[in-house]
Amino acid sequence: MRHSTPKWLLPLLTLPLLAMSGAADAEPLRASLIGYQEVPAVNSVATGHFKATINPGDQSIDYELTYSGLQATVQQAHIHVAQRSVNGSIVIWLCQTPSGTPPFTDPTHLSPVCPQSGTVTGTITAANVIAGSMTAQQLTANDLADVIKAIRAGVAYANVHTSLSPGGEIRGQIHSLRGGDDNDNENEQD
Repeated sequence: MRHSTPKWLLPLLTLPLLAMSGAADAEPLRASLIGYQEVPAVNSVATGHFKATINPGDQSIDYELTYSGLQATVQQAHIHVAQRSVNGSIVIWLCQTPSGTPPFTDPTHLSPVCPQSGTVTGTITAANVIAGSMTAQQLTANDLADVIKAIRAGVAYANVHTSLSPGGEIRGQIHSLRGGDDNDNENEQD
């Protein structure tokens, strides 16, 4: 006698598989931030780590930025678009210090306040993306797809700016861990 699964049970059996496939589509990102990644290089004892996940469907990025040891007052942190050893346009604010002098405020008013040391978290959507200041880069506001494309191409970096190093005290090139690459750029030399 042949046993078959009742038809009403099939949708319940496939739900865990659907949930697993959604998790498999999430794309982890990483960057290790140090002063020598900045342009020009900064002699700083500070370090930081940027961890993020591009969520399935590429409509949002959840992130965590942790840093410590900065040599001056934190002003802001961002994602910029540029290859290694080149400065590029800010496209996403990771944190801001609206009460700083002068105020260093995210024009979208969506990013959290930067701590002097510690962790900031958030979710990036198209609303967080600002137009790049370098017109030749052709980066437009609200275009999360182009920012994700730049991240996947290896031409985006995270950095933290301070009053002593207003161009950035620590920086790290963001890279995808998709495809099993779990190598962090912490030990890479430029």
